[in-house]
Amino acid sequence: MMPGPLTSGLAAGSGGVVGVILGLVGGGGSILAVPLLTYVVGVSSPHVAIGTSALAVSVSAAGNLVPQWRAGNVKWRCAAAFSLAGVLGALVGSAAAKAVDGKSLLALFGVVMLVVGGLMLRKRRGEGDPDVRLTKASAPVLLPWLLGIGLAVGLFSGFFGIGGGFLIVPGLMLATSMPLPMAIGTSLVAVSAFGAATAASYAASGLIDWPLAGLFILGGVLGGLLGSRLGERLAGRKRALTVTFAGLVILVGLYVVARGALPLLGLSA
Repeated sequence: MMPGPLTSGLAAGSGGVVGVILGLVGGGGSILAVPLLTYVVGVSSPHVAIGTSALAVSVSAAGNLVPQWRAGNVKWRCAAAFSLAGVLGALVGSAAAKAVDGKSLLALFGVVMLVVGGLMLRKRRGEGDPDVRLTKASAPVLLPWLLGIGLAVGLFSGFFGIGGGFLIVPGLMLATSMPLPMAIGTSLVAVSAFGAATAASYAASGLIDWPLAGLFILGGVLGGLLGSRLGERLAGRKRALTVTFAGLVILVGLYVVARGALPLLGLSA
């Protein structure tokens, strides 16, 4: 059933907020998708919010992958190995999350937001080896790291229904020593794959609101275009934007923890 005009507007607007943030700071915006769907759009089931968010995140990452590929920032073999292990992890993680009470899951999600906000405040190193490749010669060194880190991040991503780019980027840099721009481009392959696997798991259980997902994605595309243009104009203030967004994530995380934890303590939210 199609949502009403107000709900439709809130869904598209929430997607637009995420898209603008992604365009401005280059990542992390998808962490707001679940709180927006839950507390702004009014999705009553945390599990439906997570499944719908996972689908939107996957589509958004796939769309943003094309310009990164054209810019030569995608290491496809590394991405394939990392994503293959991560998809398995995402399927296991999403299955585990569906067995957890919705209020408990929201409280845990809020804690994750606090951690993400803290990680975003740290500066990333930009150096690395741009010529790194996964070959027969390098596989004995690179493959165990790619598969191990990919599996761990996929479990995390699937459990919380988020892209996990804030973990994938440093994970790729740790596993391969590739530079930051290539890690960001390559991470979109994994984000898209993890989101698709998580969304498929939730869809099989009937836990995706398809009309809302479409509206959220539409808003995200339009917001992403606006955010990219604003990002070009504010390129010199990228660090300030990231710090501001990290503060917002921490504040929203505190709110989500409170809303999720109070009912568990027998208090009203």
